[in-house]
Amino acid sequence: MVPQISLVVPVYKEEANIRPFLARAEALFAKMGKSYEIIFSLDPSPDRTEQVILEEINRNSNIKLLLFSRRFGQPAATMAGILSCTGETCVVIDVDLQDQPELIEEMYGKLSEGFEVVYATRRNRRGETLVKKVISHLGYSVINKLSDVQIPRNTGDFRIMTRRVIEELRGLNETHGFLRGLVAYVGFKQGFIEYDRDERFAGVGNYNRLTGSLKIGLNGLISFSARPLFLMSLTGFALAGLSFLLGAWYLVQKLIGVDLTPGLSTTVLFVSFFSGMQLLGLGLIGEYVGRIYDEVKRRPMYILDRKVNFEGDKL
Repeated sequence: MVPQISLVVPVYKEEANIRPFLARAEALFAKMGKSYEIIFSLDPSPDRTEQVILEEINRNSNIKLLLFSRRFGQPAATMAGILSCTGETCVVIDVDLQDQPELIEEMYGKLSEGFEVVYATRRNRRGETLVKKVISHLGYSVINKLSDVQIPRNTGDFRIMTRRVIEELRGLNETHGFLRGLVAYVGFKQGFIEYDRDERFAGVGNYNRLTGSLKIGLNGLISFSARPLFLMSLTGFALAGLSFLLGAWYLVQKLIGVDLTPGLSTTVLFVSFFSGMQLLGLGLIGEYVGRIYDEVKRRPMYILDRKVNFEGDKL
């Protein structure tokens, strides 16, 4: 029987959150009267996360587990769950209960209005540091100004998608799985709900630390736009023009007899500035080349160690 809802939950070092999350999710599905499957996508954890999930699988046959051969990160874990689900719809949610499972009922209801995707927009971001909030705000601004697709502000991966969208995501087959960007790229009619985000139920965040947020944001920008390269070209032309004008000005001063005293500070300033711009340009090009390198190798986004409670349990 095809479940009506597949719940995809990427996890890493979350042993304290598994059971409270399942209690709320299972109560919700019982209230909704919907058939479901819950897929935990687990990066190998040094704690008891795997054991807790296996114990819950013995209790509830609707729970499944994907275990990776090593840690591949949240984007890969999320995509693995989406591509492995069998439901008519798929919900992506974190296990820490910052995103309330109870919101799934409202999101599922909006699908009846003709939406193919319904995402959750945060009215607040409790439990997040000021630095992360600032980086998130700036990141969405930069991505939406430079990217070819528009990614809604104050959203994470928490969303529900129809089978139609899931199959389109399957066909993209990209190494860098920036879900928010990929779903925006797929298109179709997309709606949203607003909610107040809670603090973590237990523990500390393992996936979305500062460096992780920066990496995910950079993937979102580089993977969906070549405009940064165009802007670097414009900057290069502008700086070259400025250098030409400055040289012409010095030449005019020399011709009219102005005594030019070499200025060490000016020299250092210009050398440092232009060297920094060159390194920035090379770094930006390197980011694009690195992604091309990853794509042409065609390595898989993730490698599974085993699948538990899937049909046949075969990789």
